[in-house]
Parts: sequence; C-alpha cells; structure tokens
Amino acid sequence: MWGSYKKYKYSCQLLELQSSLQTLQFILQGQQARDVKETLVVAKTVETALQRVDENVAVLKEEGITALKESLDEVRNIGAMVQRIDKKCEVRDQIDCEVPEPPLDTVGLCAPLTELKIKLLKNNNVSMLVLTAPGGCGKTTLATKFCQDEEVKDIFKDNIFFVTVTKKSTFNLIVQGLHQRKSIDVPMFQDEVTAVKWLRKFLMEEGQNLVLLVLDDVWSESKYILEKFDEVKMPNFKILVTSRSQFPEYGSIYHLKSLNDTDSMTLFRHSASLGDGQRNSLAREIIAPCKGYPLAIKVVGKSLRRKPIVFWRKRAWEWSRGDSIIDSETEVLRCLKSSLDALDEKEVVIKECFLDLGSFPQDQRIPAAALIDMWAELYKELDKDFLAIAKIYELTTRSLADLVVTRKETVEDDETLEDDDYYSEHFVTQHDMLRQLAVYQAKLDPSKKRLIIGNRGDNLPKCLTEQKHQPIKPRLLSISSDETFSTNLHNIQLADVEVLVLNFNTKSYALPEFVEKMVNLKVLIVTNHGFIPAELSNFHLLDSLPNLKRIRLERVSIPSNPNAFNTEDAVAEAVEAEAAEPALNMAGQEPLPPAPQVTEAGGLGNLPEPMPEAAPVAEPPELKSLKKISLFMCSIGEAFSNCSFQISNALPNLEELNIDYCKDLVKLSDELCNLVSLKKLSITNCHKLSALPQEIGKLEKVEVLRLRSCTELVKLPCSVKDLKRLDFLDISDCFGIVELPKDFGGMSSLRKINMRQCSRLKELPLSILFLQKLDEVRCDEDTAGLWGPFLSGLCNVVVRAVKEEFTLDCL
Repeated sequence: MWGSYKKYKYSCQLLELQSSLQTLQFILQGQQARDVKETLVVAKTVETALQRVDENVAVLKEEGITALKESLDEVRNIGAMVQRIDKKCEVRDQIDCEVPEPPLDTVGLCAPLTELKIKLLKNNNVSMLVLTAPGGCGKTTLATKFCQDEEVKDIFKDNIFFVTVTKKSTFNLIVQGLHQRKSIDVPMFQDEVTAVKWLRKFLMEEGQNLVLLVLDDVWSESKYILEKFDEVKMPNFKILVTSRSQFPEYGSIYHLKSLNDTDSMTLFRHSASLGDGQRNSLAREIIAPCKGYPLAIKVVGKSLRRKPIVFWRKRAWEWSRGDSIIDSETEVLRCLKSSLDALDEKEVVIKECFLDLGSFPQDQRIPAAALIDMWAELYKELDKDFLAIAKIYELTTRSLADLVVTRKETVEDDETLEDDDYYSEHFVTQHDMLRQLAVYQAKLDPSKKRLIIGNRGDNLPKCLTEQKHQPIKPRLLSISSDETFSTNLHNIQLADVEVLVLNFNTKSYALPEFVEKMVNLKVLIVTNHGFIPAELSNFHLLDSLPNLKRIRLERVSIPSNPNAFNTEDAVAEAVEAEAAEPALNMAGQEPLPPAPQVTEAGGLGNLPEPMPEAAPVAEPPELKSLKKISLFMCSIGEAFSNCSFQISNALPNLEELNIDYCKDLVKLSDELCNLVSLKKLSITNCHKLSALPQEIGKLEKVEVLRLRSCTELVKLPCSVKDLKRLDFLDISDCFGIVELPKDFGGMSSLRKINMRQCSRLKELPLSILFLQKLDEVRCDEDTAGLWGPFLSGLCNVVVRAVKEEFTLDCL
C-alpha cells in the first residue's frame, strides 16, 4: 500500500514537471538573446530536479517500481531540447549586431565625425577604414555617433551592423550575426569558406543597397578577422574598424586626435558637474596635465565632483609638483596598461623599447637617431639602424607612440622612397599619458633595468643616495635637471650602466663627476633643451670609459681649446692669466720695470726672473673604442676648423660622423682626413659650409658621403675620385655646386646618387660613363635631363625624378 502511494505521488510530480518543461520549451522558443541568462538559470534548476528524481527513482527501483523509466527518458529528452535552445540563445548573445547608443557627454567629435564621413563615404577606393588611437580616446564613441548620424542612416538604411570584437569572436560568428538580422534561422557555418560564400551571396543580393559593418575594439590577436573580410571586397560593402592598432595592410587609417583646450574644459565641467564660470582657474590647472586625453579628463572630473574646493586645490598642487595622473587614477592606468598586457612573449622587445621612451622629457620630440644608438647597444636584435626604425613603426601601429618624418622624398605616384639609412629627420612623439605609463612601469620593474630621475633637481629618494639601501644595477640611466646634476648616487651600481641620457636646460653644463665610474658605458646622449647651445665641459671624464662606442650631443658648444675639455684646467688657466697681467699706473700705462742694482758680490740685482716654460697643451680624451659621433644643432665651428690636436689620435676607430644643423661650420680641418677608419660621413643642413678638405680622398673606407642641404658648398674636391669604396653620394639641395670634378667617375663602387635640386649644375663630366655599378639616380625634373646622353652607356641606371614633402608636426 505504501509503495503504491509513493508511486502515485512521484508520478504526479513527474507529470507536473513534464507539463512545466513543455511550457518552458514554448517560452524559450520565442525568447530573444537578452533572456539567455535567465534561461540558463532555469536549465540548471531543471538539471538539479532531475538529479533528485533520479535519486528517488533508485529508491523506488529497489522497491520494485520500474514503470517510471519511460517517464524519465521523456523528461531527459525535454532537457536535451532545452539545452539546444540554450545554445541557440547563446550564439545570438555573442553575435548581437545592434548599434549601441552613444553616451550623452560626447565632446569634440563633430569635426572627426565629418572627416570620417568624407574619408569612408566619399572615397570609392576606401572599403575599410581603421579608426585608431590609444585606449580611452573615444574611438567607440565616435563609431557609434557615426552609425547614428542621419546622413549615414539615410545611406545605409537598415544595413548597419555593429559588432564588438572580443577574444571569443570569430569570422564565422560575425557572419552569423549578419545572417541573423536577415533570417530567423541562424546557420552554423562548418568552416570559414562557407561563411565567405554566404557573405558574398548576401552582398550580391543586396545589389545597390550599401552595407556598413563596424568592427569595434579589434586587437592585434584578431587580425585574421580583418584578413577574411578583406577577401570579400564589394562596391556596396564598407567596413569601419576601431582599434589601438593601425593595421595599415588592410585599409586606410584615421587617427583620432586629443581634445583641444576648449573641448577639454567642456568635458571636464560636465564630468565634475561644474557650472559655467565656477573655479575656472583651478579647472584649467587640473586639466592641463591631461593634455586633451578624454578618459583622464572624465576620471579626474568625476573624482572631484561635489568635493570641497580644498580637494581641488590639493589636486592642482599635486599636478604642479610633477605627480603622475597614472599614480592616482587606477582607471586610467588600467586602460592604458592593457595595451602592454596584450603583447605576447615574442613581443617583449616592443615593450622594452616603449619603456625606454620614458628616458626623455615630456613635451619633447625624441630623435629617432638617439633611439637607434640606445637600442643598438641594449638589444642584440636591433643592431642595425633600419631594425630600430622598424621597431618604432611597430610602436606607432599599436598607438604607443607617433613617428613624424619632417621631410620625405616621393615620386610622381606619391610613393615614399627608401631613406638610405638617413634618419636625422625622423622624430618620435608621445602623449604625456603614455610617457607617464612608461615611467610608472619602469618603477615597478623589480630588476630596475632602467632608472629615470625626473626634473626635480637634487631632491632624490633616499634609496638612491644612502648606502644602507640595497644597490640597484640599471643598464639605462636617465637624468633630467635644470642645472648640472651634482648629487652622489651612492646606491647605484654605476659600473653596470650601459646607456646614459642627460637632459638639461641651462647655459652651461658639466658632465657629472660620477661619469668616470661608468666603466661599461657604451652610449652617451647629452641634450640641451634650451634654444641656444650650452657650454659643455668635463670632457676629460670620458677618458676613463674604455667601452664608450656612441656619443650624441644636441645643442651644445664644443670648445676648440683642448684645455677647456677639463673644467679645472680651464679655471686654473684663467686665474694664472689674470695674475700674470701687469698692473697699470695712474696714466693707464704699464709701469717700467725697476732698474738693476749692483750687489755686494758685484752682481746685478732686480733682474727679471726667467720666463717660465709654457705649460703643455692638454690633449683631448682618447676614445679608442668610440665608433660613432652625432652632433645636432651644436656650435662646433672653431673645434672642427682649427684643430690644435690630432683627431686621429683621439678617435682612432671612429666609423661614423654625423654633423647636422651646425650653422657655424664653415670649413672642415684637413686633420679630419686622417680618420682612416671612417665609413660614414654625413654633413647635412650646414648652410655655411663652403669647402671640404682637399685630401678627403684619403678616407679610403668611406662608403656613404652625405652632404645634403649644404647650400654654400661650391664644389667637391678632386680627390673624391679616390673614394673607391663609396656606395652612396648625397648632394641634394646643394644649390651652390656648379660642376662635378673631371674624374668623378673614379668612384668605381658608386651605386646611388642623390642630386635633387642641384639647380646650378648644367652638365656632367664624361667620366660618368665609368660608373658601371651605378643603378639609381635621384634628381628633380631639371637635373634629370642631364643624364639623358649617358643612359645608353649606363644600362642599369634608373633615373627617378623626386619631390619633397615637409611637415612641422613635431615642432
């Protein structure tokens, strides 16, 4: 009797459960993707109930009740059906293609929106446009505004699809999302080939109807999705991509810029709930360090919303003393840091190079040539100039930096020509938020591979100046100061420093005394960020650096007197000269020496003492390991024109000498021709240089001779014929050259010549025909005609008429 009752009881429960599940099945079939979470919860509840029923069935089976098996099987079939519905709802949730509503506080996007429409809608040659910027700049906001724009909606009608690309997104799922908008039945594509076929079919069926697909927040790891969509190019198909990466191989690029001052203030007022005219002065001080970065402005504004004015003043004071926004606002840090976190193990060098950019002061352009010198010694895989430039391009494509080339050479189809390893006109710029990220990450590095000392004078943490702390061993040391840095760095293992970057803004600067302890120093970069060259002293300290390979000096004055290489010698010399100067009498004339007197011994007294021997002339430091010197905007005229010492003894192994924008350089000393190890000689933008050494042909190892924009240079010495290893000669923009040497063809290894804008050159010497290895000549339309008569004898030569493009973006 009890068994029959239990059987009846559980049968009723199962029938009720079956009815409930049937009702649930009906509801789920009509439910949309937004109800997936609720469905999953119900499904889990059903599974729990089934487990409990199974347990009860086991008990009943022991009592001989086996008739419930069929009912349980039916229930399980219903559960399987529920799971299939769940999967379908899950797919719908992942491939939602609806356009989200843009946030209400959109500021400064009117001009970018107009430019975006022109670039994507008005240009038939652009099928994919990549909207790129660092994280937190408003890329997604701009993309949503673009989709909600009335003009855009009028063009694309109901064919606007917006897909946020996640790590789980695939090409197949995205195409399924497009299918879902056009059909109730969502197909499960077996492979990408099938998905591509359906997409092509869909676009062809649309015919004249335009289709817009927005792929939002695409990371480099999802690059293959762009590759697949790039295969399906159709006239009626436009794709807008938002990403921190540029993906130049797949489409045109639009860089979203930072906000201007007016828009920054508007966004800040909205975020801080600040009325017009309130706290204007404080607001400007607070948003200034944000440099138009929208996320930072919004986060800082919200943090001060409805706070007493003392908190505003505290924040402005923190900014004024150099505190970092990233140190105090974790949301900004998290957003920017995600770009670094996305780099995989194979991209470690990219991250290291990014952190190195923090070695230079904010708001200053970074010469690519300086980075080349640093990275060549820090990273084995970047020991070639072009490899370092390639790494800069990688940083640029990931929106971690910007590369500005102030002058480019292009041909008629606007193709940019290769740069011949000339990178003096390449500069790296970086938003202050990104630089703060680099400095912040460098501080967190437990190995302390780089130490960046900011512009706070000698007020340093005790961990750097007191010996009781654990010493650190940086490979890169960067010091920025307003005056000569004199603090003793007791807690730094100076012998391990390989790259030293010194930034300052003073009229004179002495190399710190601790430099002589850097016995493993390989690269020295000294930059004066003032407007006029600063007097640089203490050169003698370099004499104790046996591994120094590269020196780069910017806006400094190099003394011509060897004694000035040593500050102490220069001061002593000045004191002795002043003491030796005879006093003047009242009339302003030198007094007569006293008359000699006869002594008791019959000799003469008061005779002038014999003149002391002249002090030996101090020699400059001998830098036997030095391979490269770069001088940019330096005052060097006297030092290179009237050498009072033998350069060849001081620099016996120098292989590369770069002199750029040194306006006081008029001529070069003949002593320069004794640098027999020299392979590259580059003298560019030195407009007063009128002559080269007559014996320049003694530089037998020179492979590159670059004289670009030396506008006063009249001619090349005849001895250039002896440069038998010369591979490349650049005399572009040398307006003063009237003729080339008669034996110009003696440079038998010459492969490339750039003679653009040599406007006074009217003919070429016949010896040009001996340049049988010559394969490229760059010139302008006027000088191109000079080569016509010689082309039949120079079978491999390609003459290219080029033009120049200039930009002042880095200024």
